[in-house]
Amino acid sequence: MMKPKLIAAALACAGVSLAAAPVAVQAKERVYVCDKNVKKKANNGALVGAVAGGVLGNAVAGRGARTEGTVLGAGVGAVAGHQIAKGKAKKSCRWVYR
Repeated sequence: MMKPKLIAAALACAGVSLAAAPVAVQAKERVYVCDKNVKKKANNGALVGAVAGGVLGNAVAGRGARTEGTVLGAGVGAVAGHQIAKGKAKKSCRWVYR
């Protein structure tokens, strides 16, 4: 009668020691993941911004400086369009553990 209780106690101790044993944990790396087409969206934004800026620059420029107004407006519009589109595209980025 004492023998089954002794065996049960020994098994319980063995189970506790197995549960408390350290387990090798695989380290996970934190990675910032974005959509693959962020550059494409930013470049499309630059193109749209350049066209809109060129039209606006041509409309705002004085009579003798329409070409310069168009070129300047296109440059500013391209930079602004690129930054706006890039900012919107990066909102789909997230941190992932791999």
